[in-house]
Formats: sequence, C-alpha cells, structure tokens
Amino acid sequence: MHRRITLFLGGAGLMTGFACTAPQEQGVQESATLEETIKPLYVTGTLDHDSDDPAIWVNPLDPAKSLIVGTDKDSLGALYVFDLQGNIIDSLVRRGIQRPNNVDIGYGLEVGGKKVDFAVTGERLTSKLRFFSLPDMTELHPGGIEVYVGETGPEYKDLMGVAVYQSPESGKTYVIAGRKNGPTDGSYLWQYEVKESGGQLALELVRKFGNYSGTKEIEAIAVDAELGYIYYSDEGVGVRKYFAEPEKGNEELALFATEGFAEDHEGISIYKSDATTGYILVSDQGANLFHVFPREGSAANPHEHSLIKKLALSTVSSDGSEVSSKSLGPDFPQGLFVAMSDDRTFQIYRWADLAQSIKHQQPTQ
Repeated sequence: MHRRITLFLGGAGLMTGFACTAPQEQGVQESATLEETIKPLYVTGTLDHDSDDPAIWVNPLDPAKSLIVGTDKDSLGALYVFDLQGNIIDSLVRRGIQRPNNVDIGYGLEVGGKKVDFAVTGERLTSKLRFFSLPDMTELHPGGIEVYVGETGPEYKDLMGVAVYQSPESGKTYVIAGRKNGPTDGSYLWQYEVKESGGQLALELVRKFGNYSGTKEIEAIAVDAELGYIYYSDEGVGVRKYFAEPEKGNEELALFATEGFAEDHEGISIYKSDATTGYILVSDQGANLFHVFPREGSAANPHEHSLIKKLALSTVSSDGSEVSSKSLGPDFPQGLFVAMSDDRTFQIYRWADLAQSIKHQQPTQ
C-alpha cells in the first residue's frame, strides 16, 4: 500500500519528526508513548514521481563512495542513483523504466567473461526484470527479461517485489520475484537462476513457492544469504520465512510479526551484527514505525522471531528500506539504514542512531 503525504522540509534540509503511537504487541512491555523520533543524517534529492524502494551498493575500493539506488515508481519511472549524502548523480539516473517497483543489488555476476556488480529492478508494466551494471549503470540485457511466462491473466503478472540471493553453497545467483496478485496454493513467489547465454543474461525458473493469505499483496522481499533464508511481507498478515536454497524445499519455516501492526507490513531489512546475529526490521507503514526482531531467532528456536522494539523514524508511510552493517566512511562507521518516505525522497540514517534505541531483550512471558 502506498499513500501520498506531503511534508515540509526544515531549514537544515531534514524532515521534522512526528509523534507516533502503535498498538501494543502481546508480551512486549511498552510505555504509552514511544521514545523520541530518530532523525536522518541526510535526505535525498526529490524524485520526479513516486519514491518506493532503495538498495545499497557497497564500493569495495572505497566504502565511503558507495551508492544508493532507488526506484521512482511511475509509468515514466526511473532508477535514481545517490551518493551517501543523498545527492542525485544525474549521469547515473536511468529513465524510461515503466513503473519500477523494487530494486536489489548483486555482486560478481559473470557476464561476457568478466564479473560485474549489478542492480535489478522489476518493471511492472511489462513484467520484466531490468539489470544494470554497477557503478556505471549500463544495462546488461537491454529491454529486460520477462518473468511469469505462461501465467494466465494479467493480474497474476503484476511484478512488484524483487530480491537477489547469491548462494554461498553453489555460487549461483538467483532473483526472487513477487507480484501484486497471485495464487494462495503455495506458489506465489517465483525463483529464477540468473545465467549467461551467448553473452546475454537469461533466466531459468527453478521453483515456485510461498504461501499467500489473499488478504492484500506481497511486495517486500529480503534475503539473508549468510543464513540462507528468504523473508517476505504478506501485507496485513505477517512476515513469512523460507529456505533460500531451492534444494532445501518449500516448507514455511515461520510466520511472525502477526500482531501490533497498524496496517500494512512493508519493507524488510536485515542488519548483520556478525555471522549469525543481528536484527530484522519491518516497516509498519500505517503507524510510521519499524518493528525490530532478532535475526538469529531465540535460543530454543532459530525460527522464533519475537518483537524486540518499535522504532519511530522520521519516514512517513514507508514502503521500502535497506541496511548495511559495513563501515561506509566517517558518517556511517557502524553502517547505514535508508528508507523511502512518502514525499518522493529517501531518508539516510546512521545505524548507530538506530542501535542506540534498540534494546535486545526477550519478550515477557
């Protein structure tokens, strides 16, 4: 879900905060009001139409020169590229993409005898994936590659969510594609292996999986490649968890975040404190909050993700978000969190500011 809300920027160029409250989730102690709203360090330049989803490309040579790629979701849409201070890099913006919804980043994909990093976005009006090399934003397969081939009805081909999984086990690169509408029989998501054929990219469908409540839609998809899991938001219901490796099967491992959301479950981001621990952040779009869950689960069950904290950020009606735990220069020594805000911008936060507000505690029984 996405609603248009207009904000006014303060003299420093940052958005003013909002007092937010949210329904209390069972088993978590909360005061009547949330702590002070966390403010961004930077706000990006304004997009032409409709900001929706960001991704972070980490520059291996100079992390402080990493990039943020964000979608402008419109029939005359684009992929915008920003530096870490939120400045639009005009030479890297790619326009003429028909309603790009979500975007994700991959590294070291072999194309034409060399390895390239890439951004991939879903072009909703054509049901195609569009691939662009990084950091130069050259299109790797001009015009894109169609997904959901053979699916009946245009309502089942409305491409929305996109996530990249690069397997530590096999080295294969996959794209997981979600859509606005789909079957409720456990085949809502389609997972494709990205291959090379005659110097061009190609997609091979490897599985269909994933439950869907039929309540609203599925847009946000996130992958924890190190632990091997896929998470996605079944809006209005909760967050579903599956194995990322196709060979491990299609069993649903968890359905969590089922309580305490004001309206839609949206963007999912995974902060990796180390190899196995960290946080899963889920946007509570209707309440302007982000719910925080333990990445590692509980001591008894790695698939038990109980609420740790609700964070009030300055974003309004946030759809997509992304986070990196890598040190990205002096502004972001512990990493960076970026989230869409419904005023055609993305807000850029120091992870340290979020971490200060997160108290890793188990829910009361």
